[in-house]
Order: sequence, then structure tokens, then C-alpha cells
Amino acid sequence: MIWTCILAGSIAFALPQGSGKDKQSSSSYAPKKAAQGSYVFGWMDHQQSNLQLRGGTTVGVPVTLETAVSEEWTKLQEENLDPIERDRRAILAMAGDYRVSFDFLEVEVYGAVQAPSTPYRSWATEQVEVLESTEDIISLQHTIVMFMVMEDGSQSPPMLVKHWRQDWEYEPETALEFIGDMHWETRQLSDEERKGKWQQTVYQVDDSPRYTMRGAWEHNAAYSAWHGEDSWQPLPRREHSIRSDYHTLTGTNRLTIHPKGWVHTQDNMKTVLSTIGTIDANNPVLAREFGVNRYDRIRDFDFSEADEYWAATGDFWAKTRDAWNNHLTTSTTVKVDTHCEDKRVYGHLFELANKVATKGMSDKKQLKGIEKVVTCAISAVE
Repeated sequence: MIWTCILAGSIAFALPQGSGKDKQSSSSYAPKKAAQGSYVFGWMDHQQSNLQLRGGTTVGVPVTLETAVSEEWTKLQEENLDPIERDRRAILAMAGDYRVSFDFLEVEVYGAVQAPSTPYRSWATEQVEVLESTEDIISLQHTIVMFMVMEDGSQSPPMLVKHWRQDWEYEPETALEFIGDMHWETRQLSDEERKGKWQQTVYQVDDSPRYTMRGAWEHNAAYSAWHGEDSWQPLPRREHSIRSDYHTLTGTNRLTIHPKGWVHTQDNMKTVLSTIGTIDANNPVLAREFGVNRYDRIRDFDFSEADEYWAATGDFWAKTRDAWNNHLTTSTTVKVDTHCEDKRVYGHLFELANKVATKGMSDKKQLKGIEKVVTCAISAVE
């Protein structure tokens, strides 16, 4: 088994091949050969033959797309549901087994910038599990499990990445919001900001915060969609590993649930800050980016590695979530560093999790190790 402890954005995700057994229910997003002519969405002068993509280059084992309407969608479409219950079912419908694609493209550039940066595309096979589900709170954990096709045609052992988490709360009283330069602020929400809305808080692979958005759900016979309002977030790894000329993504999200999966679309502005919490008036934005992440349901894929990992480390990560939650609220404003003792925070926590899984560790020692890492990462700002 390979339980990897690196950020998902730093690996080359698998491009699942289509299964020859069921041509109707399996496919590959990538065409077998390039289309004739040149076409890049939104850029008439961009020559496709010269376009290079960032992201995944490896090939995954065949996957079989689910052709039947999901049980979750059927439950979501039941008549005479309480509105909040229908919202809950839409959120819960994101759980399941998926083939995922991640696509990002700059569609507008500003100022001195003359051309869009290199588009990004990556791939994964991913399981989404329900961690918690109550009347007004739902938590979903994403876990990547991939099998690679090697150069000699053999199949690699499974590679696992504990991926992101999304927590949902109905009409929350507060929000933890990014304000720039690793700083986060807990803000009291007004009645207008809260009423009828679900707040989605997204967390990194190490359970540190990623971003927070609020929005309302809409439902019809074709889809259910949540419209996330404008929010700030730190640069994702796909960006901060190659860019240092802007400081935050500001933008909106839409999550669309359909009968065989869901789609996460993003409208992001690559924003420059003059100080923490303040957009640079003279150079506010470098580019506008569209993102489309597709979660297509698959069947008969072996996600047992994820089951084993969470059976071995679930209690450890529950303790870790509690530690983050406790320390993030120690002050109205906190700084959340990505490094501790010259090593990435996620590296420390994944190392501890692997020790728990492979060698065992007492609860007392787990708590001590987690506390050491989290207190190193978080500092109160007066």
C-alpha cells in the first residue's frame, strides 16, 4: 500500500482509461488524438498545437461510469420535502465514488499581462464519505485512491491521498474568513447574511482552513445548485507553486448536483493586496479564471484502501480536527502558517497518522503530537 503524505495538487493525477467491456458506461475525457484546427475556449488567437497544459500526465486503470440514476438523486427529487431537508439531501448527494477532472483556464487578463497563463488540468479517482450528518451540520471527507498503469503495462499498487474536507452549516452565527498573508478572521454574521443560507467551509488535506462561503440552494427537476457568494482564499498549490505575483483568489462557486454526479464551477479573480485585508487600488487584479471540476459517478472501483486507511486513522484525524477548531478560535484574528520547524504542517501530521496506522500510538501521545504541530502553526494576532 502507498499512503502518500503530499498535497494532492503536487502529484500527477491519473487519467482513467475507458473500459473496453462497457462502451456505453465508460470513457476517457482525453481524445485519442488531437482535434483538427485550433480551439481554446475564449481565446481566438491561441493555437491549440502550441498549447501546453499543467497538471496530470499519468494514466490510470480503466473506470466504469455509472449509467443508472443515483439513489441520492432519487431521494433528492421526492415530493413534499421540507425545504431544509431538500437542501440537506443535495449536500449528502455529493457522497459517493467518482472519477474527477480539474480544469482551470484564465479567460481575462489585465494590465501589463498580455496572454493567459498555462491552463491546468488534472485527474483523480476519489471517494467522498459522510463524516457527520445532523439537522443543520454535514461534513464530507474526500479521499483519493489511484491505480497507475506503468510503462510496462502493469498496474501499480494503490496510492492514497487524504484530500479535502467540506463542512456545511445552516444559518451559521460566525464565519472563519481569509484576509490575506496566512491571516484568518472569525467574524460575526448579520441576520441578512445568515438567513436561509448554508455555509460551506473547506479544509486542506491537513484539516487547516481553505475558504468559507455562504449561499442558498435552488432545486428543480434537472438539477439542484448552490450559489456560493464572493469569498477570499489563499492561492491553491497549483498556483502558489509557480506564481508569486498575486496574493489571493477572490470569487464565487457553484455546486450543481445532477442524476449521475455533480459539478463544481469556480469564477476566480487573481487579486493583489496592498496590506492584509486591503486590495491594491493601483493593481487590483491580474486575471480572471474559470474552473470546472467534474465528479462523475463510477462503479466497481476498488476503494478498499480508503476504508483501511480511515479504519486505522479515523480517530487520529478526529482529534486533529478538534485541535484545529479549538486553536482557530483562540483569537478573533489568527495566523495559520503552512510550515513548522522548516517542514510543512501537513508533512508533520501525515507522518503522525502513518505512525498511528502502522505502529500504533496511545491517545495521550497522539494528542501531544497533534497539539505540538497545531500550536506551532497557529498564532494569535492582537
